[in-house]
Amino acid sequence: MIQRLMSPPSIDWPKKFSRKLDVVADAKLKEYYNAGVPDPSTPLEDVTFLAMDFETTGLDSDNEDIITIGTVPFNLNRIFINQAHHWTVRPRKQLAEESVVIHGITHSDVLDAPDLSGIYAEVLEQMAGKIMVVHYQRIEREFFDKALQTRIKEGIEFPVVDTMHIETTVQNKQRGGFINKVFGKKPESVRLGASRSRYGLPPYTPHHALTDAVATAELLQAQIAHHYDRTMPIGKLWI
Repeated sequence: MIQRLMSPPSIDWPKKFSRKLDVVADAKLKEYYNAGVPDPSTPLEDVTFLAMDFETTGLDSDNEDIITIGTVPFNLNRIFINQAHHWTVRPRKQLAEESVVIHGITHSDVLDAPDLSGIYAEVLEQMAGKIMVVHYQRIEREFFDKALQTRIKEGIEFPVVDTMHIETTVQNKQRGGFINKVFGKKPESVRLGASRSRYGLPPYTPHHALTDAVATAELLQAQIAHHYDRTMPIGKLWI
């Protein structure tokens, strides 16, 4: 049964992109904003999404950096693996041992990798005209924005559909409230792997940017199939 979940506050992203075109100086950013975004009334089933995942040296975007980026385009019917991309980039500070343990990316892996300034145009090209899909939007939004500010003196804003936000909403609806609390029912984990398992999706090894991007794409397809109408306007889901 399709549930009617509460939609996040709507942002007029086409208008925001139009305004950005008037103020950005970087040519690649201009190309990105000029590509625009779908009209807010576009049905979900007609949208081309781009699942995106970053692995980083830590969680503080002011002091840490991106080390890998994975992207894969998809729609509600297909994931276009043949158009997937994965980049390794060299951070501007040495990798901490604790981050190496998490993502398995070592000093030698990034030693000869390009700086983000050398590949950000390729990432923007993949993003152009699509709606980003992430699991916990703070990471991809804040890290990409701060990384570009550091390198080209201009940041970036873009619409996202956040699968973690959707799953949090689902869990709060299904297991939140006083009655569920009385009976000991608590919202379950909304981490990527745990969220996928509730939809019968297979487990993947975590903390690889491209694998996590594919996992996020599959999760959104499942979430929409279970909780939303495919004809729902994208403007009610993006944030």
